[in-house]
Amino acid sequence: MTLPKVLADNLPLVLMLAGSLVTIPLLAGLTRWLGLGGDVRLRSETEARDLAAAAVCGFVAVDIALDRGGIGALLRDEQGRVLLLRRHGVHFIARMLTDHTAIRLDRHLLVIAANEPFLDPLALDLGPAAQVWAGSLRNMGV
Repeated sequence: MTLPKVLADNLPLVLMLAGSLVTIPLLAGLTRWLGLGGDVRLRSETEARDLAAAAVCGFVAVDIALDRGGIGALLRDEQGRVLLLRRHGVHFIARMLTDHTAIRLDRHLLVIAANEPFLDPLALDLGPAAQVWAGSLRNMGV
């Protein structure tokens, strides 16, 4: 059996393969051009403050701790409420923290376990501020 005969016998498969080889790079280029996906990070306290205000009506952050890698932040308002901003896919989600039982300090990391099945525990690298935040969160929900 010769190569042209094999190609002719499997022409639909060959066309699908060729179409895929052309289409996949085109779609990848289109997503890059549109700015979809990518590595989403919190770049500043202002960005974290704006996201928190958009997520919770009336939340005005007075104290902010950004993760060093930009994957999340802790924000406290004047009423003492604490909001966790965390990356979820290419967006950030906000969760109000109500007690300290799921929060653990590990050196400069504050590990926060969510009570939601689709969220894994989050380790925020807050540097030296992690100990300060862990101490202040101990009184939450008591």
